[in-house]
Amino acid sequence: MNAIITAAELAGELAGPRPPVLLDIRWRLGGPGERPAYLAGHLPGAVHVDLDRELAGGSGQGGRHPLPDVARFGAAMRAAGVDAGRPVVTYDGGQGWAAARAWWLLRWAGHPSVRVLDGGLAAWEGPLETGEPSPEPGDFLPAPGRLPLLDADGAAALAASGVLLDARAAERYRGDVEPIDRVGGHIPGALSAPTTENTTEDGRLRPAAELAERFAALGAGPGKEVGVYCGSGVSGAHEVLALAVAGVDAALYVGSWSDWSADPARPVATGPQPC
Repeated sequence: MNAIITAAELAGELAGPRPPVLLDIRWRLGGPGERPAYLAGHLPGAVHVDLDRELAGGSGQGGRHPLPDVARFGAAMRAAGVDAGRPVVTYDGGQGWAAARAWWLLRWAGHPSVRVLDGGLAAWEGPLETGEPSPEPGDFLPAPGRLPLLDADGAAALAASGVLLDARAAERYRGDVEPIDRVGGHIPGALSAPTTENTTEDGRLRPAAELAERFAALGAGPGKEVGVYCGSGVSGAHEVLALAVAGVDAALYVGSWSDWSADPARPVATGPQPC
């Protein structure tokens, strides 16, 4: 199953006999909630899902955006109309990170058909809807563990035995700046692979062949053991999405640098090299 869908493809499916459930995941790190923007205009029938409240647990142990409580996540998805037997399409304001977080969580929790709208809301050329729909409750019951997951120890081991990609900006990887977490730098052995380099200027993912070439140059190809982390498991989910489009399966360290760097006992590497 393809992990992304174009706006033209989505328009066709919405007009068909089995339209997908649409989830609006607009979100900004540290910014005000995006619900007012959603109410002012969203894809027809889309339900807004709040990343901080419904796609993550409370900030603290496990990082800034740890896994949500499974029961609470399932209830939020059912309230949004998510059925186990109906496709889901997620989108956000265009960056793709938040939509990818929802994609990853639903796939990890066992939903068989989830795609991200490539380019997000900005790519949609059809009409928008205001207000809030009232979807029929869905029947989706999470069954976690369907996608590979890393913790801190697993990430450290993978950095030594396989390929661990750091999806943050290169300056944060090097430790030149750290605007959010306790200390800058990276997990020893991890390779810098900013997720922003997976997209074009309009926010769409680069073609699969280009992505495959990029990841192959980093040692991440089909059959390789690959993992990804970022700051708190959001942009890293987008890198896992890009890897999936390139034909590479990858595990996500959800706690990411916000979890790793919170423990002073864990080693930190700085500079442009992995170690």
